[in-house]
Amino acid sequence: MIELKNVSYKIDDQKIERNLDIIKDINLVFPKGKITVITGQNGSGKSTLIKLLMGIILPTEGKILYNNKDITTTPISQRANEGITLAFQQPVKFKGIKVRDMLNFANKENNNVSDACEYLARVGLCAKNYIDRELDDTLSGGELKRIEIAISLCKGGEVFLFDEPEAGIDLWSFEDLVKIFNVLKGKTIIIVSHQKRILEIADYILLLNKDDKPQFGQANLILPKLDQPKCEVLGGANG
Repeated sequence: MIELKNVSYKIDDQKIERNLDIIKDINLVFPKGKITVITGQNGSGKSTLIKLLMGIILPTEGKILYNNKDITTTPISQRANEGITLAFQQPVKFKGIKVRDMLNFANKENNNVSDACEYLARVGLCAKNYIDRELDDTLSGGELKRIEIAISLCKGGEVFLFDEPEAGIDLWSFEDLVKIFNVLKGKTIIIVSHQKRILEIADYILLLNKDDKPQFGQANLILPKLDQPKCEVLGGANG
């Protein structure tokens, strides 16, 4: 279980000579073993919140608890060792490092082709074609995205953070992406997404708004608010 207590994140914008509130005084418990989708306007703090949960950035105020333990200042590596796994919005490239190396690093084992196939097949890739590929510019954005998700599955854990996992998936269907989340059923999954198909599989939705308080609740209660003809909280327009 991850809990946020009065969490805020501000940046010092010297151009306007004041602090900007990216995340402001959030109190929230992400339900254990459920899928929570974070959605809202661009600039409302969705990716910032994911970074706070992983420890990439630290809150300027408040506390973050994981299984009732204060991890507010806990380093990324320790959070990963304790069961929190992140798939970035933009996958990181590692020139000279092969897919096999990253899979071995993820689960601290020497994965053979058969082992690698188990993880890569889940994201629609053939292990024989990718296990010795380098994580560099020779891979498309969609390939890198799928490999990163495979590495996340390989690492395992209790909490999985996905920042816009649908970005750059090319021809890989949303149905296949949804299957990934079904494989992780029983884990705590937190996803940043605008996509309706992903919102529809959520147990809970956190709706962020730059100009109003966050709304959090069961998906069946929040989804109707997103289906209105004009959804200002998502920055939409009439029709």
